[in-house]
Amino acid sequence: MKEKLIKLGLNDRIFKEFKDNFRDLYLGRVVAEYKGLYKIATEEDIILAQVSGKMVHNVVSKSSYPAVGDWVVVDRTSNSTGNGQIHWIFPRKSVLSRKVAGKQLNEQIIVSNIDTIFICMSANKDFNPRKLERYISIGWNSGAMPVIIITKIDLNHDIENIKNEIAKIAIGLEIIYFSSITGEGFDELIKYTTSGKTIAFIGSSGVGKSTLINVLLGENKQKVNDIRLEDDKGRHTTTHRELMVLPNGCMVIDTPGMREIQLLDESAGVDDSFKDILELAKKCKFSDCRHDKEPGCAVLAAIDEGIISKQRLDSYNKLKRETEYIKRKLNKKSKSK
Repeated sequence: MKEKLIKLGLNDRIFKEFKDNFRDLYLGRVVAEYKGLYKIATEEDIILAQVSGKMVHNVVSKSSYPAVGDWVVVDRTSNSTGNGQIHWIFPRKSVLSRKVAGKQLNEQIIVSNIDTIFICMSANKDFNPRKLERYISIGWNSGAMPVIIITKIDLNHDIENIKNEIAKIAIGLEIIYFSSITGEGFDELIKYTTSGKTIAFIGSSGVGKSTLINVLLGENKQKVNDIRLEDDKGRHTTTHRELMVLPNGCMVIDTPGMREIQLLDESAGVDDSFKDILELAKKCKFSDCRHDKEPGCAVLAAIDEGIISKQRLDSYNKLKRETEYIKRKLNKKSKSK
């Protein structure tokens, strides 16, 4: 029996691996994460479970712990005799992650096994092109498809200016402009909500992620509060990651707002986010051009012509330095073991 799990996105590869390797145990998907406790959807019921002692002993980093979206092996399908134990995490097909805050180099898994990432940013005072570039970088690096959702467009009377700015940085991505008041953008959103697919919502606090999910759910399941007049932000209420199933069978994962987005070793994601600069760099006179003061620099010429902004080049250089620094630290750490 696996009908319920198929509706949660179970594929043949994971099911075969489970059947071949785990007898007298059960398969489930992590649908919510709390402090040291996980809500697991199994074929029979939804249970609460914690990581087994053996798994804890074998953990090598924070990313080795379960995350919302993971497929896991558990020891029960009911909590009638207590909380369950998680014994195994199946390999993830996609991982949305970031560096943990502070000086540590640990990876924080935000969500896993997702097909699409809705990068949400509001068209009011929260709009920040440089922050959006960071979100796009971790989105490309995840293995899922990023889609930009600009919310609260009814609060901005100069939306064309924002559209022009986003078009210059969202290379190769679809951009959806959405208003929960007028319904604009709803049809574009719906086409991504296919049965069996998983969508993660990320963005800062108060940009309207929970409101978006409520619209898709067709009910007021996710608690949201009114806009604060002083800064146009909704009062943030999402406190943990949670997977929910839409009426049409698509799964959505709400996530708490991110105060900071620290990249880890995501140089590929940065390159994907700045394809325009990389294409221009191919036309530079010197192959090792740093796009600073070198003669024949095609990137600087593009800035002079207004094709790209100086701020975008600065953002690219900053993110590349950040990822290269982390890469050097990780290499040094691995060599010291």
